[in-house]
Amino acid sequence: MSARLANAVAAPVAHASVTAHAFARVASIDILRGLVMVLMALDHVRDFFTDVRFDPLDLSQTTAALFLTRWITHFCAPTFVLLAGVSAYLTGRSCTRAELSRFLWTRGLWLVVLEVTLMSLVWTFNVRYDHGLFLQVIWAIGVSMLVLAALVHLPMPQIAAFSLLIIGGHNLLDGIEPQSFGAWAPLWSLLHVQEPIPYGFVAYPLIPWIAVMSLGYCIGSLFDLERERRRQWFVYLGAGSLTLFVLLRATNVYGDPIDWTLQSTTVRTLLSFVDVHKYPPSLQYVLLTLGAALLSLAALESVRGKFAEVLRTFGRVPLFFYVLHVALAHLAAGIVGLATGFGTALLSGDFMQVPQQWGFGLPVVYLAWLLVIATLYPACRWFAAVKRRRDDWWLSYL
Repeated sequence: MSARLANAVAAPVAHASVTAHAFARVASIDILRGLVMVLMALDHVRDFFTDVRFDPLDLSQTTAALFLTRWITHFCAPTFVLLAGVSAYLTGRSCTRAELSRFLWTRGLWLVVLEVTLMSLVWTFNVRYDHGLFLQVIWAIGVSMLVLAALVHLPMPQIAAFSLLIIGGHNLLDGIEPQSFGAWAPLWSLLHVQEPIPYGFVAYPLIPWIAVMSLGYCIGSLFDLERERRRQWFVYLGAGSLTLFVLLRATNVYGDPIDWTLQSTTVRTLLSFVDVHKYPPSLQYVLLTLGAALLSLAALESVRGKFAEVLRTFGRVPLFFYVLHVALAHLAAGIVGLATGFGTALLSGDFMQVPQQWGFGLPVVYLAWLLVIATLYPACRWFAAVKRRRDDWWLSYL
């Protein structure tokens, strides 16, 4: 989610604002963001097209291919949120702290509204709100921006300390049940428990996502360094994160609510080892995914070529891609369902309400994913070109 500053409340022409061209884009950030968006699309296409009716990570039922198809997408949301924080820092180099704070809270509110309106529509193709408000990653990013809008007024060491304390310590709260808060139980669910709440479902509890974004803001300061120097820092931080993950995971001491266990085969044991908790993201989950993200940033500093440019195009228009890919995947599943005798069931419901006999195996899922990506590319290339040509403040919110 690239953050470029604009003064959203500036109706008068005389009111100062920073345009969509507030900072020079960093190729490695856009390429990495584009890569995780493409992987994210795989997970969402699978949601609409799969014939599997169990959790792909359930080792008692899944196959290695199905497990990895789901598991590889675990790297998407953490990288996405981290890079949103990095982009916020880069934006802040071109404006005052007050202007940055204003942009973050206005864009954060915009994303929360978008989650419960347009995103609900493209996921369900109806406005019945059968499951209430479904609070997913866009909601988490939006609220994280609201928190970051306040944090940017603090010194960088304090922001870093806040981020590491939340990420490293929040698993100490795992034993606290929402019911212990009585009437305030839904608030604890919003913060730390994935579960239904009155009028909705919390898919992405806020802790530690808010800290992942503020950590990204701190990491953004590394882009003030010369390229080779920051690449070295990314390698050190990424390798250190993965090393700590292996140590914590191997000992089952702390950092994930579910221990890994020996399985019937070596492959399944390895799958158990990397099957870390996402909702909410455990410390081990964050170490694994962000460690890989930081090493990827280091590697992508010097990567160029046609494929990298395709990913970079997607990475320049993340929100545009996000909305369109869900809508297109849902529409494609609905059309196929209509053509194969399932009526309009898939056109008026979400992936939680698909007909019992609907769905395909992984080969069709992967084919559908590639077709969705190929279809989206021309539209994303067009919109990326629009954002390069124009300085309109509202483009910073798309």
